[in-house]
Amino acid sequence: MHVYEVRPRKDHRGVDLISDALPFGRLWYDGPEAVTNAIGYAKVYSRSHHAVIRVYGAAGNVIETHEHKGELGEW
Repeated sequence: MHVYEVRPRKDHRGVDLISDALPFGRLWYDGPEAVTNAIGYAKVYSRSHHAVIRVYGAAGNVIETHEHKGELGEW
């Protein structure tokens, strides 16, 4: 299973999407849809394997979780 983490950036400019499964290590998203866009990318990228996407709040706590079983269908 791969774990994707969507974490607020320390400089307060959007969020980082972090995972060992990403070819780049991490991606950065900014703007009002930053978290939604990061989750969307992780969902698309995880379609071929079992994955958990965890969204963290500013305090460092998990505030949202998405799980995917790895089917190549639509979400």
